[in-house]
Amino acid sequence: MAYDCIIRALYTIQQRLFLKSVKYNEVPLVFGNTSLARYSYQVSDETVLQVLLTAWDKVKNRFDTPASAFYSAGLERIGGLELVFALHILATLETSGAKMSHLTGHDAAGGMTENVTGEIKNPLAGISNDKLMADVTDYATEYGLQDILPILKKGALVAQSPSGIELIPELSDDDRRILTEETTRRWKHPFALYYTIILNSISAAIQGWDQTGSNGANLTFDVQFGIPNNSPQCPDPATCTRNQWIVGFINATPYITICIFVAWLSDPLNHILGRRGTIFLAAIFSFAAPLGSGFTQHWGQLIATRMLLGLGMGLKEVTVPVYSAENAPTNIRGGLVMSWQLWTAFGIFLGTCANLIVANTGDIAWRLQLGSAFIPAVPLLLGIWFCPESPRWLMTKKDHKKAYRSLLRLRNTPLQAARDLYMIHAQLEMKNQMISESGFSKKDNMFVRFVELFTVPRLRRAVQASGIVMIAQQMCGINIISFYSSTIFQLAGASNIEALLASFGFGLINFVFAWPAVWTIDTFGRRGLLLFTFPQMCWTLLAAGFCFWISTDSNAHIGMIAFFVYLFDAFYSPGEGPVPFTYSAEVFPLSHREVGMAWAVATNNFWASVLSLTFPYMLRALTPQGAFGFYAFLNLLAFALIFLFMPETMQRSLEELDYVFSVPTRTHAKYQLTQVLPWWIKRYIFMRKDAVCPELYRVAQDPIPSPSGTTVDWEKMPKAGENERHAEYA
Repeated sequence: MAYDCIIRALYTIQQRLFLKSVKYNEVPLVFGNTSLARYSYQVSDETVLQVLLTAWDKVKNRFDTPASAFYSAGLERIGGLELVFALHILATLETSGAKMSHLTGHDAAGGMTENVTGEIKNPLAGISNDKLMADVTDYATEYGLQDILPILKKGALVAQSPSGIELIPELSDDDRRILTEETTRRWKHPFALYYTIILNSISAAIQGWDQTGSNGANLTFDVQFGIPNNSPQCPDPATCTRNQWIVGFINATPYITICIFVAWLSDPLNHILGRRGTIFLAAIFSFAAPLGSGFTQHWGQLIATRMLLGLGMGLKEVTVPVYSAENAPTNIRGGLVMSWQLWTAFGIFLGTCANLIVANTGDIAWRLQLGSAFIPAVPLLLGIWFCPESPRWLMTKKDHKKAYRSLLRLRNTPLQAARDLYMIHAQLEMKNQMISESGFSKKDNMFVRFVELFTVPRLRRAVQASGIVMIAQQMCGINIISFYSSTIFQLAGASNIEALLASFGFGLINFVFAWPAVWTIDTFGRRGLLLFTFPQMCWTLLAAGFCFWISTDSNAHIGMIAFFVYLFDAFYSPGEGPVPFTYSAEVFPLSHREVGMAWAVATNNFWASVLSLTFPYMLRALTPQGAFGFYAFLNLLAFALIFLFMPETMQRSLEELDYVFSVPTRTHAKYQLTQVLPWWIKRYIFMRKDAVCPELYRVAQDPIPSPSGTTVDWEKMPKAGENERHAEYA
């Protein structure tokens, strides 16, 4: 056992601190009859000194030499024998009762129930080298991957110790360079990955164009269909009210359809057709429905075509962010998945351009505005089958060969593809054990999985967090402007063309200011972006509402309203714009990802439909000032909910998030109130640069194997200072 503890300590010393370094590999380290020379790694002077001090303090009652003597002795006096002696003391003092176990599930259930320590575990950590190689061989045999067994073994070693690639002798210098470039050149990826993201971006552009087609059409289609909802066309207040509800229902139809039907169809369709097949089906509806809208002769027919439009929109909303998240590497996943919102903003911009281009075509203008949204569906229909299928989806279907071929197209080298393949396999195996230990149903049934969203604590927390960000997207007020900006500017005194021009500016700003999130979402995090932008959206909405009190005779009236609406848009675009769909695509485990995303999308679209239905009436009843003030208050409410109940997902693998969302909600909320808030006040109110905010989550010191095949639980061994250990956060 002492031998294993020494090896474990040597591994740990090498990995813990990278300070000024000295090599001990020339000192013959011997314990018993076993040479430790091959396990002598590059360690720091400071770390070795700390180990020696800790060891000597524990036995100073038995020896005359105090720990302080090591300071005067100097670091040059630390040699191989002293190192072995110190480590042996550490081992024998604390490990007599140490638990010896592989990480095969003794705490797996914690990943789905409660994780009160905030530890994030690697499912391969703690497995001996011999056992790992045997497991890889069995895996390759089971799934017919013998032809890639050598690279698969190498990939498994990297997956087991991603931060210790320098310690893996099987890796060449070229391998280490490639793995290091994942951090130093994180945007260097193969064409197939970016091609997939481009096609997903086209899906998002269709979404935005569909939204803004109705924005421009709202100015004229109601009169064409005999349901005018504003004076002077409808002088009767009762008729105006009725027509306002009809117009609101027409605009809300796609979102009601998504909420009630489509979000729930996406789960079985994804299981049957895969990610690409579901997106292809969505593209068919996105191509046909806008064309049908342009040929309708009654508002009832328009409702029917917009229901079909909802089918296409809903299937894309559920599937595309998940597809992007499953294909993207962890270190840039946020930047790639948020392309959904970036290109939704681009679609909104294109839609406003189309509205302007056809504005002077007379009575058919609204038909062209609605029908033009079919254009971006064409490249999506033609291009989606050239994308690689999601490796994770293929692995759930037991087709690991195709999954590896997909990963070869999505990663730079076969080593990275093999590493990700085996890591996903290991995580799925652990997930299966979590399912069996935490009460999940083993039946592959959508209804059962849906019920588990609310009965399994880990899933319930994901539902809560994704629900907050999805509802917040509607609470912030962006969609009332997206749906009705032309109407709002018309009420402010603008002509039809001026209103469309103002809406064009809104769409342009929405697109341009979404770009910073590509880089900031994986730097400042999802929470960080939201907590910064929501207060800004609050005061800009209030200011826009106040500007309606400026006299309509003043040139500043429309200009100031447009200015603050644009400013609101600029704050929305890099924050609450990209985060909700990116976040919701991440937070659910693979077993519940489709149904979880379906629930998140249904939540978002339910409130979008509520906004579409009620805003015309609210605008008339509360006036623009009251409506804008109402949504400004909702921004503050959303800020509080995000601060308390939304965990960060940045730089975590999709499977590591099981541990993040297993931290109880009360623990997370208490941490925010008692740790983060006081730190923020000290740091940014009192400007104390020495203020430190402790992290809630930390990467556990998982068991690491020794060559003898046994595994030592490092958590049971003494550390170089308990305070230091607890300061090592993820």
